[in-house]
Amino acid sequence: MLQPGAGEERGAGGFALSLGPEVKEVEETIEEMLIRLDEFCGMTDMIRSDTSQILDESIPLVKAKVREMNNIYTKIDKLEAFVKMVGHHVSFLEEQVLEAEKTHGNFPYSVRKLLQSATIPIFKNKHTPSAQHTYDLPELYRTEDYFPMNYADNKQKPT
Repeated sequence: MLQPGAGEERGAGGFALSLGPEVKEVEETIEEMLIRLDEFCGMTDMIRSDTSQILDESIPLVKAKVREMNNIYTKIDKLEAFVKMVGHHVSFLEEQVLEAEKTHGNFPYSVRKLLQSATIPIFKNKHTPSAQHTYDLPELYRTEDYFPMNYADNKQKPT
């Protein structure tokens, strides 16, 4: 009688079946594939849990940072617009100062003082004061409109 496990196996009807080396090779390959399938399933479960963690934890954090950065970008855009507006106002006032200097023909004080100290009579201050010209300041911007003072007041008040 043949012993089980020595190249034979009992079938459903109790008949002894002869297992050749090819069948054992196939069984080993199947076992190896099952082990790899288990490893693959473990990896996919790990990926699913990582994906869940990313979806549940990381994405809301990223969304919050995006909202925060959008607020900062909005503030930067407003500051850029403010700086541009101030630049235009400075250019406008500079043009008016240059025009006033041309119109009134005034030398800078240091140059006038140097020329007056010279003994040449042509540079002596002989002009008579003309009528005072008044200057109306154009309507510009108010810094308080862009940087409210109540923020500084709130920081100084004890709570």
